[in-house]
Amino acid sequence: MSVREPGRNRYRPYTGQVHTDASLVVAFLNTVDIERGDDLLDDPELWRQWAADRDVTPNDPAEARAVRDSLRAAVGDPRLPATTLDVPLRFTLTETGPTLLTPDAVTATLAAATRLAIRGDWVRLKICPADDCRWAFFDESRNRSRTWCSMRVCGNREKARSWRARTAAVHN
Repeated sequence: MSVREPGRNRYRPYTGQVHTDASLVVAFLNTVDIERGDDLLDDPELWRQWAADRDVTPNDPAEARAVRDSLRAAVGDPRLPATTLDVPLRFTLTETGPTLLTPDAVTATLAAATRLAIRGDWVRLKICPADDCRWAFFDESRNRSRTWCSMRVCGNREKARSWRARTAAVHN
């Protein structure tokens, strides 16, 4: 079974595991599509819909872009410079547990990223190394060794490029 990535012509295998924090962070990181040259934050209606689909309030697109770019750099996007980000997260504790007081897209994503870091899962957030892709993904492999967002797409392209380069070197 496969699940279609929203806005992509790619499929990822369905592993049966739902990881809400990782899903939110990856979705936020992928509001920019390097391959297609699209940035969801450039379209106010798409940004509002993205936030509504996740039950959060959309932030100002410039603020969201700055946070997204900082997070992408921290995860390993080589196109972006590493930057320091200081955003206060406010919670309240009720009888049902901690609740985020400002449930906007940026703080919800940063809270999810913080939970991933606390659990030791931050290292599973990765950026595809393919220059024409740079899609963010959550590595669910047991040994955290996954490299490509999709072995069938980016991994296969890179292996084909390597093979062509090796065979061209042999024939020259």
